[in-house]
Amino acid sequence: MRLPTSLIAAAVATAFSLQIAGAGSARADMASSVVLANTCFSCHGTEGQSVGAMPTIKGKPAKYIETQLMAFRAGKKSSTVMGRIAKGFNADEIKALSRYFSGSQ
Repeated sequence: MRLPTSLIAAAVATAFSLQIAGAGSARADMASSVVLANTCFSCHGTEGQSVGAMPTIKGKPAKYIETQLMAFRAGKKSSTVMGRIAKGFNADEIKALSRYFSGSQ
């Protein structure tokens, strides 16, 4: 199985960012968001811009994305797949994803 180049690049960026001292935590947070967001790209499109039946999440308000993901995670919003995916994220990761897709990183 061959990994997508973007996933490899994100992993390398994360590893590099985690080694940087001082301002490194901000860079690590940004890289972590990119790595987390890779989970979403296969269904919601590159950078969250869907070209198919899945909703576009790019540019949605951060609070909206966070609320939806938390509802999926808690089982309050029905879904086929999103409930299982959202349960894999903790609250901080959901906030990071929300900021990433809203563009307010």
